[in-house]
Amino acid sequence: MQRPYSYMLLFMKTIRETFDKSERLSSRKIIETLFETGKIFHNYLFKVVWDLSEYPSGFPAQVAFSVSKRGFRLSVTRNLIRRRMREVYRKNKRLLYEHLIAQNIQIVFVVILKGNTVPDYLNIEKSIKEVINKLIAVTSQKSEDRSQKSLG
Repeated sequence: MQRPYSYMLLFMKTIRETFDKSERLSSRKIIETLFETGKIFHNYLFKVVWDLSEYPSGFPAQVAFSVSKRGFRLSVTRNLIRRRMREVYRKNKRLLYEHLIAQNIQIVFVVILKGNTVPDYLNIEKSIKEVINKLIAVTSQKSEDRSQKSLG
């Protein structure tokens, strides 16, 4: 079910921190396009592929989390790491959403774990917060570039 954008404004005023199904990036078409044309940045724990979204969704950001099967053979371990990544994102996405709503843009991104050791929750939390701050910085630059093009 697609929720209207006005729902997002109401959603952001509430205190509940949820991770709705429509916030998850699951469209194969969008993911393929993202990996073909998306921009990439790294931090010490994650590789992030992101781009502005052309497809309307009920939320300002859609995200997918990935853990390599090559680095972690057991699905139990991969699922544990992905669960931790989603939980940290769910608790810290408010700042990103407020920025994206203010800029009136939507993004899609994939967070991919680098390395082959299981990071603890605190390292994941620190790294996801860095990812969110970096996304805020790069989307600010993009929105400034768009406004300069429209003026010029």
